[in-house]
Amino acid sequence: QVQLAESGGDLVQAGGSLRLSCAASGIIFSIDDMGWYRQAPGEQRELVAKITYYNSAPYADSVKDRFTISRDNAKNMVYLQMNSLKPEDTAVYYCNAEVAGSPRGDFRDYWGQGTQVTVSS
Repeated sequence: QVQLAESGGDLVQAGGSLRLSCAASGIIFSIDDMGWYRQAPGEQRELVAKITYYNSAPYADSVKDRFTISRDNAKNMVYLQMNSLKPEDTAVYYCNAEVAGSPRGDFRDYWGQGTQVTVSS
């Protein structure tokens, strides 16, 4: 089984920065796409950014030019650098990864438990 563990969520002032980290652990043969999603109170979970194994990374329009997703394939880690944070960025941020546990390439989606990001004005 695979677990994803997020860290780095915090309370931050508007205009500040945070870096979220997500570590995948367990039975991992390979990881394809990884991503960050967020869910604000009363809202649906939405995609923030995804990153492929080769670092192609689409972003949500609301975070373009402010957030940067990156990954370390050797460490099974994905990061989200968040700059110029706004109150509307307040949400629980979830890590997502497509993980294969064997050479068969049977990829499955996994989710972390989420980390709270709160941006105050």
